[in-house]
Amino acid sequence: MTESFGEFQTEALILASQSPVRASLLRDAGLKISTTAASIDERAVEDAMGSDVNGEDLAQVLAEAKAGDVSSRFADTLIIGADQTLTCEGQTLHKASDDEDLRKKLLWLSGRTHTLHAAIAVVRNGETIWRHTEQAHMRMRKLSPEFVGRYMAETLPESLSSVGGYQLEGLGSQLFEKIEGDYFTILGLPLLPLLAWLRAEDVLMS
Repeated sequence: MTESFGEFQTEALILASQSPVRASLLRDAGLKISTTAASIDERAVEDAMGSDVNGEDLAQVLAEAKAGDVSSRFADTLIIGADQTLTCEGQTLHKASDDEDLRKKLLWLSGRTHTLHAAIAVVRNGETIWRHTEQAHMRMRKLSPEFVGRYMAETLPESLSSVGGYQLEGLGSQLFEKIEGDYFTILGLPLLPLLAWLRAEDVLMS
């Protein structure tokens, strides 16, 4: 099914990521893409921005940094970069480093509302030609330590790969009582704005 839409795409696209979720979202939408991992130190970029950087700006800078790094290797090619950050009560959280770190993070997020900032950038020849960010607000229900233990037993190690410790398309949906935001944004890629921009630029036929 995906391949049948290739005729509607007029230009090669590279996703500056090895994220299987982001690649799947793009391919399922009918885009023919290749993937190449960016080589950047995300924490170094964050440190350089200072302690008062907000989650939205950080996600955007990281998305552009990833696309820019890959763009340096592929001339005259549209490179898509994406990043997602999580903020809660003034703190920016990162992916858990190990099982115990994940347990502490989930128990801290329990009963709180956190915000996911999903950013996307398109770069060609080192120049950012389009950027976009969206937010989703995620209210976790109150989680017991026993539930968190069972959840981790079912979802590790995959839950370590997500900034929030969950995949909403799987058991992660059981963590929440309320969600405000676009599904694709929660998965880390504002897909609909990207598709609209690609159509406006005649990369996709409208």
